[in-house]
Amino acid sequence: MGLWARLSARLRGQQGEAEALRLLEAHGLKLLACNYAVSGGEIDLIMRDGEAVVFVEVRWRSHAEFGSGADSVDLTKQRRLQTAARAWISAHPRLARSPLRFDIVSGGQGEPVWYRNAFEPRSPW
Repeated sequence: MGLWARLSARLRGQQGEAEALRLLEAHGLKLLACNYAVSGGEIDLIMRDGEAVVFVEVRWRSHAEFGSGADSVDLTKQRRLQTAARAWISAHPRLARSPLRFDIVSGGQGEPVWYRNAFEPRSPW
């Protein structure tokens, strides 16, 4: 992938995250962190939904023939999200007893789709 293609993909990703953030905030969620990365994983958005801490993966697809963005969050990606979520919770111990949720916001073709509680954390959590 050339430099311009990488820059274009990065810009689309940033725009997708901004659109997902607007959607979630319009539903009352509050931003805690964005683009949180550790060795082994990254989380696009970390939000607060009432008492729950919500880890959000944002997936944008430019073409529907590749499936939805939510379809691309496979078991390997889920494990990476959980790795980053564990690290974030460890760094914020006052939230460690909060309910935790993993959501996906998928978009790119039409309106974004918000999948609440898209997957359950795998053991060990």
